[in-house]
Amino acid sequence: MPEGRLLALLGMSRATVSRKARAKQPLPPEDSERVLGVEALIGQVDAMVHESGEPVGFNPATWVANWLAEPVPALNGRTPASFLDTVEGQKLLSNLLAMAQSGAYA
Repeated sequence: MPEGRLLALLGMSRATVSRKARAKQPLPPEDSERVLGVEALIGQVDAMVHESGEPVGFNPATWVANWLAEPVPALNGRTPASFLDTVEGQKLLSNLLAMAQSGAYA
């Protein structure tokens, strides 16, 4: 995924991220929280695919990036990316993925 698209999904400024990286400073806690949330979702999707079948050729990071950007009916037409700003929202997304894997998607 292009860096610009990822940063847009995360609601982060490229300039801020670049400045922090150059200065070797940490991101603000809320930005770090969103990055870690996406990382956790990618790990969850990777585990789901490995448990459910043949992961050959499947890229969980690409799948999550696309999923985050598309409106989801179970989220009242909102994009999953709009829920990344809080831990509760990230848990909701994780639960939604787990329900889809179990067939309990509603």
